[in-house]
Amino acid sequence: MTKTESRPLDVIVAGEANPDLILTSVPPLELDQEKLARDMYLVLGGSSAITAHNLARLGARTGFVGVVGDDFLGRFIEEKLRAAGVDLSFLRKLPRAKTGLTVWHTRGRRRAGVTFLGAIARLRAAHVPSRYLARARHLHVGAYFLLENLQPELPRLFRRARRLGLTTSLDCNYDPREQWDSGLHQTLALTDVFFPNEDEARRITGLRDLRAAARQLARHARIVVVKRGARGVLVAAGDRLFRVPAVKTRVVETTGAGDSFNAGFLARFVRGASLEECAAAGVRAGARAVTRVGGTTAFEE
Repeated sequence: MTKTESRPLDVIVAGEANPDLILTSVPPLELDQEKLARDMYLVLGGSSAITAHNLARLGARTGFVGVVGDDFLGRFIEEKLRAAGVDLSFLRKLPRAKTGLTVWHTRGRRRAGVTFLGAIARLRAAHVPSRYLARARHLHVGAYFLLENLQPELPRLFRRARRLGLTTSLDCNYDPREQWDSGLHQTLALTDVFFPNEDEARRITGLRDLRAAARQLARHARIVVVKRGARGVLVAAGDRLFRVPAVKTRVVETTGAGDSFNAGFLARFVRGASLEECAAAGVRAGARAVTRVGGTTAFEE
């Protein structure tokens, strides 16, 4: 048994945690008019929190580091993560901060969202102490473009994690400012697995050809996994470039599918599985997620 294999946590996830308020079958919105939704769901949201929750439900020993307000929404997040078995030793609850919230409007298989950052952007590298990192084998950070205070500090955090023997992974999510950098490439140089979707990969690299975009990103991160929804995933690592197809499933709602993919991939990655096995496990987890409304609902059953 290696030194890291004996550690009590498989993965620490650091990033954003917020509820998702999902309104279904919403007609086009217009100013000064009120529209009706068919249904409403309040579920655990945030790329990082969804990944942490589903990792734990897949059997990985998982810890979560993030910042929420000491309010109803913050307590909702804490309850959901704790029920999944996630260690919350370093979840910070700030008494004078509001917990972030994302509202999703869905219409068929398409959706649009608006996020109130609240406490999300207050996460700092110092909130992930070395004594906690030393308990884990892997560090994952989600929603890079939302974590404005963490962005300039993330290379140092990943460097510190690597010195302690951890591997690292990163998901960027959409950049609401549409700058598509914010120091990202400095962090990718210290990233073992990068999880963009195909739109993000193209926007970050400025390349329309997805294979070329994946190869370019793989010059920075050790492994690049481009999520393509119903078209599966494209994996680039060194000289290797291969595709793993999606699995057929009944799609109910797609929020959190990519974050669930991350969980499935990492649950196998920390156990030393091949990249093909990791990607296939990620595809299965993503397919499971879309069978229910919200990113974690299918993993609560």
